[in-house]
Amino acid sequence: MHLNNNVTKFILLGLTQDPVWKKMVFTTFLLFYLGTLFGNLLIIVTIKTSWVLQSPMYFFLFYLSLSDTCFCTSTAPRMIVDALLRKTTISFTECMIQLFSSHFFGCLEIFILILMAVDRYVTICKPLHYMTITSHQVHGVLVAMAWVGSCVHSLAQIFLALSLPFCGPNVIDHYFCDLQPLLKLACSDTYVINLLLVSNGGAICAVRFVRLMFSYVVILHSLRNHSAEGRRKALSTCISHITMVIFFFGPCIFIYIRPAATFPMDKMIAVFYTIGTPLLNPLIYTLRNAEVKNAMRKLCGSKRLISDDER
Repeated sequence: MHLNNNVTKFILLGLTQDPVWKKMVFTTFLLFYLGTLFGNLLIIVTIKTSWVLQSPMYFFLFYLSLSDTCFCTSTAPRMIVDALLRKTTISFTECMIQLFSSHFFGCLEIFILILMAVDRYVTICKPLHYMTITSHQVHGVLVAMAWVGSCVHSLAQIFLALSLPFCGPNVIDHYFCDLQPLLKLACSDTYVINLLLVSNGGAICAVRFVRLMFSYVVILHSLRNHSAEGRRKALSTCISHITMVIFFFGPCIFIYIRPAATFPMDKMIAVFYTIGTPLLNPLIYTLRNAEVKNAMRKLCGSKRLISDDER
């Protein structure tokens, strides 16, 4: 691996270099980030404190909100701060840390979405065997495996990045460190690394997306045998999951399935899945889920009662 490079830091161009637009970027994405933190942390606290939300679906929703929070935090704060600076630089080490963390929590989100789909499949298609197939221990092991798998994926990304020799230009036309813009700066042939990136990122995303959509087709098809009330509740949950899968996987597949080329729209598409999707997640799951909304109301009501008693 080429650990000795002439480049010790990179310059991030961000979303724009226009001073007026940079102020708009700061204001807009600061609000987005705060909204993401508030929404996902509210879901995390609600699930942890509510006895009603102890089913496996909410167990996985807890980790989805946790991965969303960390995934957004791996890129958004630096982009927000950089919007206030005239020249933004990031050290080589910080760049690798950001590359690892963004891919780790992004991959973790993919695994959690898959586990949620599996849970829905067992619940709807194998209801009589649900209690024998699943348990808290099984869910804990599955989430632990998701963490390990995410770590393996991210370490592969770091290995590919460290194998690149950087000799000259250090300007990254992006708002965070990712392997695609780094490939453009490498002073060697990157054809093989491109192929490895496609297989490790794009192809895996595409295959998992197809499998997830196929599983939901099977789930929706099986709903014809359920009661009207059961169909309505299951359909509401599945639509929420399908929406999140499309919103997250669509941009990822577009970005990582053809890493040999970059387009001006790539940065905005990356914004959608690194900042937009974590923001939409709590909205989608709370607006379409009556149990979560009721638990949040009880949580807010109990806090109000405590504050009244303190007075």
